[in-house]
Amino acid sequence: MSNLQRVMMKSRLPPMCPNPRFPKPNDRGFRRQTDYNPLMWDEFFAEKKDVETKQGKFRVYLTSPSEPGAPLLVLLHGGGFSALSWAHFSSEITKLIHCQCLAFDIRGHGDTYTEEEDDLSAERLATDVGDVIQAMYDGSAPPIILMGHSMGGAICVHAANMYVIPSLLGVVVIDVVEGTALEALASMQSFLRSRPTTFKSIQHAIEWCVRSGQVRNVESARVSMPGQIINIETKQLATNELPLKPEPSSEEKVEFKHPNAIAEDAESSCSPATEVPPSDLPSPSNSPSSLNLRKYGWRIDLSKSEKYWEGWFSGLSQKFLDVPVPKLLLLAGIDNLDRALTVGQMQGKFQLQVLARCGHAVHEDRPHEVAEVLATYLIRNKFAQPTGDGLLLKHMPAC
Repeated sequence: MSNLQRVMMKSRLPPMCPNPRFPKPNDRGFRRQTDYNPLMWDEFFAEKKDVETKQGKFRVYLTSPSEPGAPLLVLLHGGGFSALSWAHFSSEITKLIHCQCLAFDIRGHGDTYTEEEDDLSAERLATDVGDVIQAMYDGSAPPIILMGHSMGGAICVHAANMYVIPSLLGVVVIDVVEGTALEALASMQSFLRSRPTTFKSIQHAIEWCVRSGQVRNVESARVSMPGQIINIETKQLATNELPLKPEPSSEEKVEFKHPNAIAEDAESSCSPATEVPPSDLPSPSNSPSSLNLRKYGWRIDLSKSEKYWEGWFSGLSQKFLDVPVPKLLLLAGIDNLDRALTVGQMQGKFQLQVLARCGHAVHEDRPHEVAEVLATYLIRNKFAQPTGDGLLLKHMPAC
């Protein structure tokens, strides 16, 4: 068939249907479903147990045991979070290095119940860490890497300075620096008041968690958010009601843009979360007719812990530098470094790694990248051995 014949035939045929997999740039958009149904703890951990100490019962989650001599990663969550915020990270890090992960709910959080639950002083929380390890291993604990996020990172530093873990091998702190933390305290109560106080369902809470920007990784929010809320009527943690019958996925509109905009989208999608107007966020109605929708509330009222906030962070930079074991500081932005840490980093007193384009919950937003950073650090310091999947990390550039 000649070119002229092809042109003539084309003019007589009906127009081709657009490929639905490749919409045109001027298409108005389509509907993508987002799954906010909760995930179970046992998709990430091999075991959960309640560890008894003199203070009470601590909920502990463990990955499968590793080879003899492999390090134990003891993971401390941030204020208001729970041990399940480490779920995806634990799954990722155990693929890369031989280790076992131990994450537990800090006093007043999750499924941990103790005497004096309101005592969230740095000294009390650091002592709890030592008590849990002692109760589990009775003086024969494996080499331990103590790792914490935000408030949990501060408690790691306090625990290391108090020598509550004799087998401590290293300390890893995620996105907490004395200067910026103390500055943020002035607006903390205002931030806490801005959050919804109740949710009509677990899925509703997960959706808020993602859309508000608290956690930007939907899959992580699906497992971690149920550990932060309780059933208002039964007072039980939401995780105790799982598994649920899945709800239909929520619909989210996605706009198609010209390929030249892809780079801009990649940057903006991980930039600090844009504030969502209150009318757009899932929030229970205040009308009497909707009172039955207020089924879940926060496990802990963080506003009541204000008297302890300064004690968590005051003097933290120097305490971090004084920790007598190797240290890694992982931040969401380089601007967060204060003067003491800047000088200490220049003097080689600790290793610094910055993961840009993510929120405060770095280990939840980008669990694989955080796992790669930690695995590379531990392998290079000969604290851990790579698995088959982690062998390539030996050839990665230094962090």
